[in-house]
Amino acid sequence: MQTIVGVRFKSAGKIYSFGQGQLTIVEGDHVIVETTRGMECGKVVIAPREVPNESVPPNLRVVHRIADASDLARIDENRAREREARTVCEEKIRELGLKMKLVDVELTFDLSKMLFYFTADGRVDFRQLVRELAGVFRTRIELRQIGVRDEAKMMGGMGCCGRPLCCATFLGDFVPVSIRMAKEQNLSLNPTKISGICGRLMCCLKYESDGYGCGGCMCAKKVEYTPAQNDRVIAEDGEGRIVALSEQRRTATILMDDGKTVVAAWEDIARVEGEERPVSLRVEREPHMRAPREGRVLREPREGRERRERPAGAKPRSDRRERSERGERNARSSDRRRPQGGKRQPRRAPRPQQGDEAYE
Repeated sequence: MQTIVGVRFKSAGKIYSFGQGQLTIVEGDHVIVETTRGMECGKVVIAPREVPNESVPPNLRVVHRIADASDLARIDENRAREREARTVCEEKIRELGLKMKLVDVELTFDLSKMLFYFTADGRVDFRQLVRELAGVFRTRIELRQIGVRDEAKMMGGMGCCGRPLCCATFLGDFVPVSIRMAKEQNLSLNPTKISGICGRLMCCLKYESDGYGCGGCMCAKKVEYTPAQNDRVIAEDGEGRIVALSEQRRTATILMDDGKTVVAAWEDIARVEGEERPVSLRVEREPHMRAPREGRVLREPREGRERRERPAGAKPRSDRRERSERGERNARSSDRRRPQGGKRQPRRAPRPQQGDEAYE
């Protein structure tokens, strides 16, 4: 058995486990620990508890010491330096003309590294920016590109419910969220109503997702939507129209309204309400039948068509087809032999060779 504590370095960051060692630690204390980035100061959010040796994380590190007043004052100084570094970095970005947005600046406790978090649409060549920042601050500089969800987590804000963002208050890690969760809860599939300020699906759709499908009318099996080509659907990235389908992989290629092409699973898309399918696609098809191409109209099933009766004495289609093909081949061979003009010329006598006698 080992005694470990849970330490968090940010207000809504991930909780890391450290060994207690010989120290007396209580929940709420600030401690100095060694991490991969160097010495850091964190807050104990999980009180000391005993854990079996099998459940102890590998390479467990021990708490170095408990933070004192001087350590807390140093943290405040680092926050002031971070604000100054943010101003300098923004000026450098404008001078170099880089297409990037600076989100946050973080300075380690021992001043060994300074991290700059930014967002950009694509890849950015920031090598010159790193050189200039290293010349100003005289420390190790590291730039990290993050996504829109991480940006919302760092900057914070208010959600559509009127409360602070979940990711900025208590969520440690992001969980996968799909459009299927909104369909199971019978929510509106309007992207503006189920998306957060980051532009992605709201994380709170995951909270009640596990409670659906058990008890009451939820036990009834819902009709699964089978997409078809040219259907207008809604996906995680917005609305679009299906341009291709894969029956084996159960995926659909969607052309979004903004011009992007997205590949999504059938379970993660929903048909837009009030959108009717084209007339050529209204005929129900069997699972083994392929979707018709654009502009092609499906024929009625054989059972629904009237069967034509063959007249008495008529030969099978195969015999008639063979006779027609044989006649076409004979006609082609005769056309090749017949010269232009339509008349057959008489055969010419062979010319006499030298040494042969000519007879009159």
